[in-house]
Amino acid sequence: MFSEVINPRFSDTDALGHINNTRVAAWFEGGREGIFRFFTPDLDPKKWRLIIAKVEISYHGQLFYGQPIEMRTFIKRIGGASFEVYQELWQHEQMCVSGIATMVHFCYQEQSSVKIPDDIRAQLAEHMLAAT
Repeated sequence: MFSEVINPRFSDTDALGHINNTRVAAWFEGGREGIFRFFTPDLDPKKWRLIIAKVEISYHGQLFYGQPIEMRTFIKRIGGASFEVYQELWQHEQMCVSGIATMVHFCYQEQSSVKIPDDIRAQLAEHMLAAT
């Protein structure tokens, strides 16, 4: 699992006083950086080897400004050329948001998916979500 603390900024809020739902997608993308580095260690866009096939975000509660948020990032599933990243946002010991992103190992030159190499597969497996 990857874990990091987010300290929301005032500009992350909306007119209703809670964290705007559009911020969550950006935070989740940032939380996937450790996974991106398995495929492209220097994050050079010219060497990029991933695409997003699907993103789902579920809101279970509100998030608020001025209070830290813990983001947890796991691997939920590893397939042949794709994998699922599962993420959660916690505030006050409550899970407020969860999301799943389906990522595909991709060759931009060939415009096709590519099997995930065994060494990267092993790195992904180290962050698997425990079965509940």
